[in-house]
Amino acid sequence: MLVGAVLLAGCSTHDAGHGEEAPAASDTSHSPAHQAPAEPVLTAGDGERIVTVAVPTDFAPQAPAGATDEYRCFVVDPGLTEDVMITGTEFQPGNPAIVHHSILYAATPEQVPAAEELDAADPGPGYECFGGAMLPARGGVLSGLDESDWITAWAPGGAANELPAGYGMELTDGGRIVIQMHYNLRSEQGVDNTAVRLRVSEKSLKPLRTMLMPAPVELPCAPGETGRLCNRTDAVDDVISRFGADSGATIAGLQLLCGGDPDAPAAGSVQTCDRPVAAPAKVFAVAGHMHLLGREITVTLNPGRSDEKVLLDIPTWDFDQQGAIPLDKPVRIGPGDTLRVRCRHDAELRQQLPALQGTDPRYVVWGEGTTDEMCLAILLNG
Repeated sequence: MLVGAVLLAGCSTHDAGHGEEAPAASDTSHSPAHQAPAEPVLTAGDGERIVTVAVPTDFAPQAPAGATDEYRCFVVDPGLTEDVMITGTEFQPGNPAIVHHSILYAATPEQVPAAEELDAADPGPGYECFGGAMLPARGGVLSGLDESDWITAWAPGGAANELPAGYGMELTDGGRIVIQMHYNLRSEQGVDNTAVRLRVSEKSLKPLRTMLMPAPVELPCAPGETGRLCNRTDAVDDVISRFGADSGATIAGLQLLCGGDPDAPAAGSVQTCDRPVAAPAKVFAVAGHMHLLGREITVTLNPGRSDEKVLLDIPTWDFDQQGAIPLDKPVRIGPGDTLRVRCRHDAELRQQLPALQGTDPRYVVWGEGTTDEMCLAILLNG
């Protein structure tokens, strides 16, 4: 279930991965647990209003036995009586000490029964959800990457999100919002009251969509590191034991998607994935996503061609700054174009970051947990 596992923007902990120099103590001790909740800043203009959705009051997350992360999805009725367009979003994390990240998904009326079935089958509030909302994909797996049901995401450093003027993301009457929460309980426990403010408009606007561009992660142990999990097979089995069989399918599926060999993947600190553009669009903003071992990430349009253009270049990755970066002006893409995401990770950071102290050395592959990694670009286009 590649799409479900890729719709994550999920990560591992609140500390940041840093650049080429070894991180200083002041850098790695940062934690949003001590930040005061921000005052709402998103306002509604003419023909707009604010709709607030939230997790259940005083929800107390609990990680599965032997784990430190819980992924929980909550199905919320926004109370719509007509189709609307979302023109802005603002996350209000209720407990920054445990809220690792959050993603908002739109469930169409056709997907609502599946969402409600998942909710009813889980004894607690909401339902356990690895990666994505676990709803039936619209039009198949690969189409879910080019036009996902992902509305927006929040991670440390994220702020209110204003969509380009004249554009919006459709929310259908009779649909639902699925709030996916990633709680990291490695250091602290507690309750959460996260809310998300949505600015909606009934005006006729051009639709915006989210394109996801994942690449594999195949990062061997650093020189001098040893242990059972430095063996790739054992490391993949460990990810599957923590997150289920779908996580193993994702690891193999990313190799197939990106032209690799699932049985003999190319290992190294740098991984890339090229994706042909399927339909004409304008790209307005690009975001990158990695975990603590990330060093740098780029997104390039038509690499190696005379019309090559870099859409995203983060040479010094900082986990606490993951917001989408608007382009100076929209870039048109279409059939015949190619997009490439490139990530570089550094296994030696495992010995430098306090958040990873005491963790076993491992061959790192794509996964949701603190010791796992990702390589993901998110393109906002319309």
